[in-house]
Amino acid sequence: MEKTGGQMKKFYIMETSLGKGIFAVRSIKRNEEILRFKGPIVTGKQGMKLDFERFGKRLGNSLQIKKDRYIYLEDPGRLVNHSCKPNSGIKEDKTLVAIRNIKKGEEIRYDYSTTIDEDDWSMKCKCGEKNCRKIIKDFRYLPKKIREKYLKLGIVQKFISKKFNKKPEDR
Repeated sequence: MEKTGGQMKKFYIMETSLGKGIFAVRSIKRNEEILRFKGPIVTGKQGMKLDFERFGKRLGNSLQIKKDRYIYLEDPGRLVNHSCKPNSGIKEDKTLVAIRNIKKGEEIRYDYSTTIDEDDWSMKCKCGEKNCRKIIKDFRYLPKKIREKYLKLGIVQKFISKKFNKKPEDR
């Protein structure tokens, strides 16, 4: 196995029905770090401009980390696909971790809704899961049971989880 940054590489990149995706090189244990998202910090408008310059359309290649602050994702982080039944999630705003054991060869995916609070973005979901929501939108639009599960797992961006972890009288 190839080493990256002193650690054994945990994934490889492969074509999927959604474009490129990342897949486990070996079994990955629950709570194990998979990768850290990297890229320049930009505003929403800057991220859209970069998408248009690079790809000719808005792709959502930015990971929201604050109200109007995003990481404009570099590969391989840009290649992690969405799932309505994810096997990974983002902790501490930019670290992708396994939320359950991931088998060798399995595609690594997280729920994009855990990172979105902007009310002007959505996308059709093509994850293919049995309980697919069909549309990916802001965290607040997730069913309450799923929001609570993600908050308990600690895989919701900090600026979003602060809103949802407040007591009703503090909101």
